[in-house]
Formats: sequence, structure tokens, C-alpha cells
Amino acid sequence: MRLNKLAGLFVAAALSCSTLGFAQNDSGAKQDMKDAGHDTKKAAVATGHGTEKVAKKTGHGTKVAAKDTAHGTKVAAKDTAHGTKVAAKGTAHGVKKVGKKIAGTPEPTN
Repeated sequence: MRLNKLAGLFVAAALSCSTLGFAQNDSGAKQDMKDAGHDTKKAAVATGHGTEKVAKKTGHGTKVAAKDTAHGTKVAAKDTAHGTKVAAKGTAHGVKKVGKKIAGTPEPTN
């Protein structure tokens, strides 16, 4: 009978230990979930900061590019206007020359 009590006590002790082990594992799982949540939050915040920095740099680059494009367009427009003016004067002179030749007026020599 004494062996039977001893075996029962041993089984009870083993079950107690395994139950405690499960409780610890469950508690560990809860902590792991909390840790995962915190890590996810930190990663989201870091991603947000990175996205903000990139967006600011992109916005600045776009602003600078737009300003440079506007300046280039302004310069090109001035150059085009000047070229058109010069071409118009040349055309007018050429028309005047051809008109005199057709009319038979001699061209002055310089």
C-alpha cells in the first residue's frame, strides 16, 4: 500500500509540474504576442518616418525641377523671339531685294 501512495504522490507531482509548465508556456506566449505587437508598432513608426523623409525630399526635388524648367522655358522663349525677329528682318530685306529686281530697279552697290 505504501508503494501505491508513493506512486500516486509521484503522479500528482508530475501533473502539477506539467500544469505549471503549461501555465508558464501560456504566459510566455502572451508575452511573445505583446512583444510582437510592440515590435510591429516600432516598425510602423520607423516606416512612417522614412516615408515622411522621402516625401519631403521628393517634394523639394519636384519644386526645384519645376523652377529650373520654368527658367529654361523663359530663356528658350526669349531666344525664339529674338530668332524670329532676326528672321523676319532678313525676310523683309530679301523681299525688298526681290521686289526691286522684279521691278527692274538697280541695287545700290556699297
